[in-house]
Amino acid sequence: MKVAVVGGSGYIGGELLRLLLGHSEVEVVQTTSDSRAGEPVWAAHPNLRDVSRLRFAPHEDLDRVEAAFVALPHGVAADRIEELAERAELVVDLSSDFRLQKPGDYDRYYGREHPRPELLGDFTPGIPELHRDALRSATRIAVPGCMANAAILALHPLAQAGLLDEGVIVDARTGSSGGGAVAGAASHHPERSGVMRVYRPLGHRHEPEISQVVGVPVRMSTTAVGAVRGVQVVAHLTLNRAVEENDLRRIYAGAYGEEPFVRVVAQRRGVHRLPEPRITTGSNFCDVGFACGTAGREVVALGALDNLMKGGAGNAVQSFNIAAGLKERTALEFAGLYPV
Repeated sequence: MKVAVVGGSGYIGGELLRLLLGHSEVEVVQTTSDSRAGEPVWAAHPNLRDVSRLRFAPHEDLDRVEAAFVALPHGVAADRIEELAERAELVVDLSSDFRLQKPGDYDRYYGREHPRPELLGDFTPGIPELHRDALRSATRIAVPGCMANAAILALHPLAQAGLLDEGVIVDARTGSSGGGAVAGAASHHPERSGVMRVYRPLGHRHEPEISQVVGVPVRMSTTAVGAVRGVQVVAHLTLNRAVEENDLRRIYAGAYGEEPFVRVVAQRRGVHRLPEPRITTGSNFCDVGFACGTAGREVVALGALDNLMKGGAGNAVQSFNIAAGLKERTALEFAGLYPV
């Protein structure tokens, strides 16, 4: 199966190339980047030296392929969706352009009207754990944001069990790679190293993305921490009825017991008793867990993942595997590194 990575020079593009170049069922025939056109892929991704002889092509030279993984900046894919759909039978978009269901949310959270609101319903959410059946026939897939995916997977079992009526507060932490490969004032090493910087205390763009899945209002704040990879979310909520800890274990086990890439981590003791993003580094796992108060209604739900993998490229490849009728784990078997 011939595939292309559109916008392959960023961190997500590099992870897509790493995964797809090792994928047994696909051939990466092209990757595009206007800023790096003509350069070998290893110039942007030194880990791919001697792995691939591909060179970046300009976006306008994208050939016809069976599947295109689109890692363009937010706002670009929506303007080019017809061109992309003409050149690829399956489009997997990793930007925010087709994640939200309500066009008005783009104006509110992204500061611009959506250019193609009539197409929002054409995209299947790239969340295999919730949309596996729909993904099997999908031709357009919208992969969720990294922090949104961690929060959705952490909260979904509670929402599915009908335990959420009230709003949820999500406190998220993210490493520097979540800001992308282009350096800015906040990512300059003396400014970024060792920080715990709250940079989006109100109105985070992932709020509507999480809320439309879990069915209750979500408020979210985000803190930049001194790591390169990794996302951790801690969601504070009050259940609509008291639930024992063992019941919560059954609820989470029932939601994810057969899932290949979600692990329930909620031990009572030990260093790694709750989800820790470092444990997922380089893997497509999302670890979810919980802690509950003695009253049975106060709960903290947690999620941790590698933002470039289950928060991006890995989740895209998993969704693609399902849509293409391939084994879901293909190219995603790496268990991660420990210690790191």
